[in-house]
Amino acid sequence: MPQTNTPRLLLLPGDGIGPEVIGQVKRVAAWLAEHADLQLDIEERPFGGTSYDLYGTPLSDEARDLALSSQAVLMGAVGGPQWDAVPRDKRPEAGLLGLRKAMDAFANLRPALCFEALADASTLKREIVAGLDIMIVRELTSGVYFGDKGIDNNTPSGEKRGFDLQVYTQSEIERVARVAFELARSRRNKVTSAEKSNVMDSGLFWRQVVTALHARDYPDVQLEHMLADNAAMQLVKNPKQFDVIVTDNLFGDILSDEASMLTGSIGLLPSAALSTAGRPGLYEPVHGSAPDIAGKGLANPLAAILSFGMALRWSLGRPDLDQRLYAAVTAALDKGVRTGDLGGRNTTSEMGDAVLAAL
Repeated sequence: MPQTNTPRLLLLPGDGIGPEVIGQVKRVAAWLAEHADLQLDIEERPFGGTSYDLYGTPLSDEARDLALSSQAVLMGAVGGPQWDAVPRDKRPEAGLLGLRKAMDAFANLRPALCFEALADASTLKREIVAGLDIMIVRELTSGVYFGDKGIDNNTPSGEKRGFDLQVYTQSEIERVARVAFELARSRRNKVTSAEKSNVMDSGLFWRQVVTALHARDYPDVQLEHMLADNAAMQLVKNPKQFDVIVTDNLFGDILSDEASMLTGSIGLLPSAALSTAGRPGLYEPVHGSAPDIAGKGLANPLAAILSFGMALRWSLGRPDLDQRLYAAVTAALDKGVRTGDLGGRNTTSEMGDAVLAAL
């Protein structure tokens, strides 16, 4: 493919509601190109179960290579019950893990922001969530999801067993913790590191590495350690005590999904997965493929639109457009536009219409 100086965004719509929400991103990108001088080449490729059905693999070599040569990659979501019987290494989720690993997208940024218009949509009281602004930094390319795993049918006792190995190196912990400390310096200057050092040696090692890095390079940032189960409790008890939370792959997966519900709906939350400088970033809504509502025009596209905003900020050199897009989403919500997950009756395209009108 010819190389140009124009940044490239690769879209991987994926499965379920993925194509529907990414469709609204394409509308927003087209508007910004026409009215806000956004210079952007957009490519699109099958991914996940859709790719498996076409090519026998959830991540084709061509899609992977295109991702690595782009400035940013924006995904929809992958998976669905029709692929449950597919071998594990060919399932849609394997394509997602493979893409993260290939891009070395090790630092997953998951903001949990409560829009003022939705403070009453949370299952928690308004005073608990109003003004909420948390950034969860999840390590994304190591830990238990990538460790040795299997089902052993030949144990000495004859009893079957399943296993997944949690492993972290010092450098893997240090680089994601650096991202958290640097982010905290531009926010409220506090990092909470969550692990299970009381029962897991990998968690104890995590705490030791983060503590040493803090003392060596970030003594100006407030650091607290918290056991991951306590962090889960504190997120629903007093979430505004947190600024930046840094944690491993497994606990980050769980805590960020919990934090999403503080905001009113998981359909609102974007995410970014960053690598080292000069490498492409991977962006995706936190929500899943929601096969139960796929094709019905009911999905909330805001998480995908806000993920595009994060791509504009972190990879495409247009933080001004990220701010403009966030303001447009806020304005759309202030006018009462709501998809079903927020207790409303507006469709996916009507929510997109509202964002475009606000822009």
